[in-house]
Amino acid sequence: MTEDAPKLDPLAELAAAIERGGLITSRTIRVGELTVETTIDKLIALLTFLRDDRDCLFKQLVDICGADYPQRARRFDVVYHLLSHRHNRRVRVKVATDESTPVPSAAAIFPAAPWFERETWDLYGVWFADHPDLRRILTDYGFDGHPLRKDFPLTGFVEMRYDDEQKRVVYEPVKLTQEFRRFDFLSPWEGVRQALPGDEKATKN
Repeated sequence: MTEDAPKLDPLAELAAAIERGGLITSRTIRVGELTVETTIDKLIALLTFLRDDRDCLFKQLVDICGADYPQRARRFDVVYHLLSHRHNRRVRVKVATDESTPVPSAAAIFPAAPWFERETWDLYGVWFADHPDLRRILTDYGFDGHPLRKDFPLTGFVEMRYDDEQKRVVYEPVKLTQEFRRFDFLSPWEGVRQALPGDEKATKN
């Protein structure tokens, strides 16, 4: 009588199956989540494989987001989060790019992709090639820059307000007006303890 062969981790089996397709450059399993990295020229083929392969069936695109690493030559990571309802699994796909190299749009593969790609373009400035309608979606149409880049100033470049005299919205350089404040670095409770009811009982002997 032979013993049953030990079962492999389902995520490890999935990672090995994806790797055999030759569409990824690396894979990691951390905290129970599988992350695979690919290149721009293989991205669409990989997303299609993850959606259609019977061992994957990642039919739902949960999110597309970005990450900025200014010290790298390809400073941006575009990150895709996919969900398989059939197998109850998730996978994360990463592809690196720079400010001038477009990433192919996944709009033809996942219907939800155009909205997520517009967010990534708006906040990071990552261009998606063949996108059906790549416009800003979270910031104003006249917004300058991409606010989630690490080198974007915290105050922005311009501020917007409604001008009563001109009867329209105007853009002006940022003006930070702050009244004088005295910082004594004491506990914030020091100034209110005298006003709290019941303190007189604590001071009685």
